Amino acid sequence: MKIIVPMAGRGSRLRPHTLTVPKPLIPIAGKPIVQRLVEDIAKVAGEKIEEVAFIIGDFGTEIEKSLIQIAEKLGAKGSIYYQNDPLGTAHAIKCAEASMQGDVVIAFADTLFRADFQLDKNSDGVIWVKSVEDPSAFGVVKLDNYGFITDFVEKPTTFVSDLAIIGIYYFNSAEKLMDEINHIIDNDIKNGGEYQLTMALENLRAKGAKFSLGKVNDWMDCGNKNATVETNSKILAYEKEEMANYPASATIENSLIIQPCFIGENVKISNSKIGPGVSLGNNTVIVNSNIENSLIQENTAINHGNLSNSMIGNSAKYFGVAREISLGDYSVLDFLSK
Repeated sequence: MKIIVPMAGRGSRLRPHTLTVPKPLIPIAGKPIVQRLVEDIAKVAGEKIEEVAFIIGDFGTEIEKSLIQIAEKLGAKGSIYYQNDPLGTAHAIKCAEASMQGDVVIAFADTLFRADFQLDKNSDGVIWVKSVEDPSAFGVVKLDNYGFITDFVEKPTTFVSDLAIIGIYYFNSAEKLMDEINHIIDNDIKNGGEYQLTMALENLRAKGAKFSLGKVNDWMDCGNKNATVETNSKILAYEKEEMANYPASATIENSLIIQPCFIGENVKISNSKIGPGVSLGNNTVIVNSNIENSLIQENTAINHGNLSNSMIGNSAKYFGVAREISLGDYSVLDFLSK
């Protein structure tokens, strides 16, 4: 099986944190979003992953190396493809056509999930969905009495279903999907100015393909700061037993750690209360602070912080008092200087 990961967008809604790092590589509870995504899919798939293909923009060679390493940690080959123009979800998959062979999972790298099912490989495909309150912002599916999908509808203006497609799909024949994607692109068939994957899915269904549902227990968004901080807290709660042990290189003095928290290598904490729901990246220093439900990246220094629902990037410095903040990489905010 192969995993195809479209991730060419820079994540403008998560700025300033995506100005130096693409959103899928932002760590959540100490691990990049995209790494968590492919590892979770590998668990659900229940079989060896042969290749992970990443579809990216101009992210640079260091990020490309990081992505290859993520694939290799699964024992898979890593491949890099480029989507230079944002022409839609079907176009993104077209960019990785050379890897679209056999059975594949396609996963858009802006979401995380929790699920406890195995893939139904007797159907032509599985579409991961989650019931939502406002389906108008999503692609949704309609079902027949047997639980198979009868319609794919992109961002419905009137209610047709509350089962939103979360951006993860399984296909037992990548070649058949590519035939429909090529048909859409070759004939310039667009919806909202873009080539949409839901169009290809609807064409496959109309030709007799049977798609079943993969329902998830939890669907976690990383679209903006608030959603990303909430997702970080959820992941920490799911993995609280794994997070309970701190690395030997961490130094914690006269401080209270309220689980669940992630504490990275060489973190130094003194005279502070940390948690619950806090991630501290490698080499971060926290002094005289109270931090809860926050995501702090690597090499950052915080002194006299009183933070909640906050996100601070890499190599940042924060000195002062606040309740909520979003501070990007290499930024300095100092309320203490005279």
